Amino acid sequence: MALLISWAVLTAGCANLAGDQGPAAVPEVRPGLLMGYLSQDALPNSLTLVPSPPASGSAALALDEEVARNNIALRGTPRWELAISDADLHFPHAAGTFSCALDAPITEESAPYLYLLLRRTLTDAGLSTYTAKNNYSRPRPFMVNNEPTCTPEDQPSLEQDGSYPSGHTAIGWAWALILSEIAPDRADAILARGLAYGESRNVCNVHWHSDVVQGRFMGAGTVARLHADPLFRADLEAAKAEFAAIRAKGLKPERDCAAEAAALGT
Repeated sequence: MALLISWAVLTAGCANLAGDQGPAAVPEVRPGLLMGYLSQDALPNSLTLVPSPPASGSAALALDEEVARNNIALRGTPRWELAISDADLHFPHAAGTFSCALDAPITEESAPYLYLLLRRTLTDAGLSTYTAKNNYSRPRPFMVNNEPTCTPEDQPSLEQDGSYPSGHTAIGWAWALILSEIAPDRADAILARGLAYGESRNVCNVHWHSDVVQGRFMGAGTVARLHADPLFRADLEAAKAEFAAIRAKGLKPERDCAAEAAALGT
């Protein structure tokens, strides 16, 4: 998250109206990161919505530590490799995260509105976690247990970015909820993948269990707020139409879905 999102650059959302030429251009808040739909004051406020991180000596902290210890055993396994993939929020890579769950590809060429929807809601959901992140500045698991992470190149940045709640998880759960609306008959598979996406942060040793739990809460809160935004709703309807066309063509995922299923079964 720290590599992709800067709280200070968030400004009011801009119009993105449907038209014959496809989605209108949306400004970037930094290279590769599109402006979200929601202005800063419209985002759910994680500092007022989530509880304080687990206290020293609490059962909740003991659970966090147990989950972290258990995930160390997954290092080097296919599940660890999937967690590395899930950590990458850059596009076009991130657009394929749910392609196996959807049993269809998501590309900018085949689904420009859906692709745009994922990029813009990444910003909204990620930023929703930052009032709490910045307030608590919770150290991440690798800073406490001194075990490796699945993305060592990110560690210097992650050390400066609070662990609680998880921004990646908020993004993944927001995407799962949105995609479940777009493909309701695939909702179980989509939601299961959304749960696993958050758990990848535990596997990577970069988030505690409670970070992930509250990240899902913030993702859900962001999606609820997005439904009051007319531009989001317009893009959502356009994305539904695009996805129906993709399915009618019988297009299949470009990822190795058998390998993903095996990794998730670890």
